[in-house]
Amino acid sequence: MTTTLLIVHGLMAVALLGAVTHQTLSVWWPAGKRSGSFFNNMRAVSSASYTNAIIVLFVITASIGAVIYPAYRLGVRIVLEDYRMFFANGSFELKEHFVTVGLGLLPAYWYFWRRPLEPRFAGTRAALTAMLAFIVWWSFIVGHILNNIRGFGS
Repeated sequence: MTTTLLIVHGLMAVALLGAVTHQTLSVWWPAGKRSGSFFNNMRAVSSASYTNAIIVLFVITASIGAVIYPAYRLGVRIVLEDYRMFFANGSFELKEHFVTVGLGLLPAYWYFWRRPLEPRFAGTRAALTAMLAFIVWWSFIVGHILNNIRGFGS
């Protein structure tokens, strides 16, 4: 059951990663129009259309992570401590804190991204989106690396 939840958690994280990356690029590096270039098309999206998907994916991904957390705590963390891999273990501890901060940011994120978008809050939207993008990327990379070091069922 834990392995299945871990796979679903990873798939949701990939979807969240894609959505928040598209929104971040469209806010911080907007494209004037679609030109056929992959990177230009990736930036030329309606950034506000990703808001609800990002919120739902973030909450679901964090919730599944909370469900599988005891298995990590008992199966993986102990091994990392035995191997004296304190950097990897500490990175995961930071991940926990960052995700909690991200959950706390979601109401403000939703408020500033709700339509109609007010131009005076463009900087606030960009900052909130960048913070969420950092949290999602950090969490994805750290989770992936720790799973590679010592995955479930090993």
